[in-house]
Amino acid sequence: MSLTTLIELLERLDENHVQMLDLAAAKKQAIMDNDIDSLVDIMSRESKLTKLSAQLEEQREQSVFAFLQGVGIRSNLNLNLTELSRLVFDPEDKARLLHIQGQLADTLDRLKKANELNQRLIEQTLAFIDYSLDLLVGRPNQEITYQPPSGRPSSVSRPGLFDARG
Repeated sequence: MSLTTLIELLERLDENHVQMLDLAAAKKQAIMDNDIDSLVDIMSRESKLTKLSAQLEEQREQSVFAFLQGVGIRSNLNLNLTELSRLVFDPEDKARLLHIQGQLADTLDRLKKANELNQRLIEQTLAFIDYSLDLLVGRPNQEITYQPPSGRPSSVSRPGLFDARG
């Protein structure tokens, strides 16, 4: 395999991550709209893209090893793209490699931020659901029927959301 093959694999990885970024935006909207059916569909498509990413990553590792073999390095070094670019002497190839590295890093950073935002939205949604259930169902041991203050047994205290006695 040549450097061109490696660059093509990196470009495919970037395209895959851009698709995942699009799904992250759709997921954000589905979470905000509370659209469970869309969310399930998006997560299914995300799973397929994640599997494809793993396959492309495996191919990338094989391509790096083949490239290293081609330049005379016989050990299986775990080099990052910056270190690998030092072994590329053709200015055009080096520029292409460094360009896709920057592009891929930017896409991955945006994807990470989108996923973190979606995680926070899900956590907020779950907290809201929990709070809503507490309001609808009531806290454990909370009186279900109204009793005038004078009719309440003195040993039962009503738990509230906030304990001001602290």
